[in-house]
Amino acid sequence: MKPMGTIPAEFSHAPLRIAGESAEHWARVAGDTPLFVYDFGVVAARVARFRAAMSLRVKLHYAIKANPFAPLLDAIAPLVDGLDVASGGELAIALQRKSGGAISFAGPGKRDDELTAAIIAQATINLESEGEWNRTLALSDRLGLRPRVAVRVNPDFELRGSGMRMGGRATPFGVDADRAGALIARIRASDADWHGLHIFAGSQSLDTAALIEALTGALALAERLADQAGLSPPLVNLGGGFGIPYFPGDLPIDVMAIGQALGAAIEQSPLAGAGCSFATELGRWLVGECGVYLTRIVDRKQSRGETFLVTDGGMNHQLAASGNLGTVVKRNYPVAVASAESDAPTETVSVVGPLCTPLDRLADRVTLPVAHVGDLVAVFMAGAYGVSASPTAFLGHPAPRELLVGIAGG
Repeated sequence: MKPMGTIPAEFSHAPLRIAGESAEHWARVAGDTPLFVYDFGVVAARVARFRAAMSLRVKLHYAIKANPFAPLLDAIAPLVDGLDVASGGELAIALQRKSGGAISFAGPGKRDDELTAAIIAQATINLESEGEWNRTLALSDRLGLRPRVAVRVNPDFELRGSGMRMGGRATPFGVDADRAGALIARIRASDADWHGLHIFAGSQSLDTAALIEALTGALALAERLADQAGLSPPLVNLGGGFGIPYFPGDLPIDVMAIGQALGAAIEQSPLAGAGCSFATELGRWLVGECGVYLTRIVDRKQSRGETFLVTDGGMNHQLAASGNLGTVVKRNYPVAVASAESDAPTETVSVVGPLCTPLDRLADRVTLPVAHVGDLVAVFMAGAYGVSASPTAFLGHPAPRELLVGIAGG
């Protein structure tokens, strides 16, 4: 038997209820399984928690890559100050919900057509290199438009304990901190609108002290670059990196402590006195715990003393839960048998999907209530990097359905 992560408090009751209704209810509403159900009440509570913890000076941006489901974007856009995108496709859907001035575009390898779209929309282009600046300048001259740009800085530190380190080393992301000043000078010498700095050190950290260190470190780096430029940036995007507790032993971060430390640092910063604005960009912390992936058991089988629950969905929809998206050692997400009572008898089982690969395993030798063909298995922590981060076309299985619930009309 192997442990699994802790079910989010909003879904910890048994039998499972999502936004006040049973899992079977939502499966009927959707028409079939596999199915992702997103409870927007969880997201709204997260936004409120952020606002309560953070200084009013710190704006909240939503990173669309975490979950681009259209109804979810429609609901979250009015609650946040900006949207962060990482492709021309994400830019197009962001522009349906925010003006260009509230959108920032990051990511290496932006094509000329993507840069052109951002220039026309007046979205902020977070420059990843001097070459990208040269192309942006040439395209804007051709268009006769003034580009809005920020410099993405590869900081000289990393986010300790992060699942994905994006700073403090050689990287395709951003301009190295020791070269950023020269690029800022070139931008200021042009007719471009320099909109500030974007400093992102890493993601998925559960170390509160490390997050405080990274955010205040980003602030200090912005102060140094402002001194070099002789001008306060209009905006400093301090990144994010807030993690959520997927696995056994994981504990949630202390957002209030982060907010207090960052707020104190900002109040003492010369940038605040110069009228600079600040932002954080968050994705999975806002939406990751709102999602439940529901998949139905189609077979129950025994093999050499082990029990397997074979479901109609798997790693083709929830690649991360299978352990095949950035993890080295397979660890179990929290899972449950949706209809089981809290005192139901249990057994040790593995939950596997329908794909012809041994990688398709949603839970490895976990203790669950005894389940049968037709029962629903719930995989939690499914609100971020689910459908859009999974190989949905693999082996030709149907795409999963998605539902947003917990709001009027949901």
